[in-house]
Amino acid sequence: MRFEWPIALVALLLIPLALLAYLLVERRRARYAIRFTNLDVLASVLPKSGTAQKRRFIPPLVFALAVGVALIGIARPAVARNVPREQATVVIVIDTSGSMVANDVDPNRLFAAQEAVRKFIGKLPGRFRVGMVTFSSQARVAIPITDDRDLAKQAVENLNPFGGTAIGDAIGRSLRLLEESAPGAGGSPTPSGSKRPPAAIVLLSDGAQNRGRLQPIQAALQAKRLKIPIYTVALGTPNGTIKINDGTFSTTISVPPDPQTLKQIALETGGQFYTAASRARLNAAYGTLASRIATRHAYVESTNLFLGAAAALVVLAGLAAFAWLPKLP
Repeated sequence: MRFEWPIALVALLLIPLALLAYLLVERRRARYAIRFTNLDVLASVLPKSGTAQKRRFIPPLVFALAVGVALIGIARPAVARNVPREQATVVIVIDTSGSMVANDVDPNRLFAAQEAVRKFIGKLPGRFRVGMVTFSSQARVAIPITDDRDLAKQAVENLNPFGGTAIGDAIGRSLRLLEESAPGAGGSPTPSGSKRPPAAIVLLSDGAQNRGRLQPIQAALQAKRLKIPIYTVALGTPNGTIKINDGTFSTTISVPPDPQTLKQIALETGGQFYTAASRARLNAAYGTLASRIATRHAYVESTNLFLGAAAALVVLAGLAAFAWLPKLP
């Protein structure tokens, strides 16, 4: 929580002083009652039991609480909440290396990734734009930045696994794709006061980098400088394998994911890291990602909430005073 006018909170220091003054007045009233000679009037004014004596302190305490809550409201508090984003650009990066045919994720890693990405695209808000980069030994733009969801889903279908893994180059190509789509890029006119909409990269990979020029962490540092978070998903299990058969001999190769590198990329850029050792967990990860990217962390003013609570407390203090404070006959 933060406050627009925090100086108003200084007045809260007056509340304990007011309560202390009330206690002093009550003690003085008790001493005066001892010298009062009209016993019938005195009996109607003074509390008749210890419980009644305690109850007479409740109305001023509730009223003091109401004043405190009202002062907090006057300070214009704002509470942190997740609010929907109006627009953003998301680049989906998919590993299409040869290891994506491993079947440790049913029916295989690539099929599971295609299914999860299709669902992810469908869950993004309508004004979000989507681009796609695929990578194996090289990084390629599958579709440029677009708001055509059908085109994006169609691009997911046309993926063929082959080659190695160039994670760093894929991130670098994604960053260039975002720069090319920014307002004013390529000499296009920029509306007055316009700025680049929020952007994020969602990267799925099932193995360690073994191709490419740019190292993953170097690419992550570039994304960090541009303030573009990278959300990473490590797909597969440590026991994943693929079979290679060139006609003369066949061999089985272990293809475990590289969660350490992907986690470091996410942490470095302010994104989030997920592991997916099954088809269900992969779908859950992308579902969580869609919700996270579709919202932003913002402060929402809650002045009316505090002032309403203060008014309710004032009414409660009045009712308590009517019920429990002594009255003159």
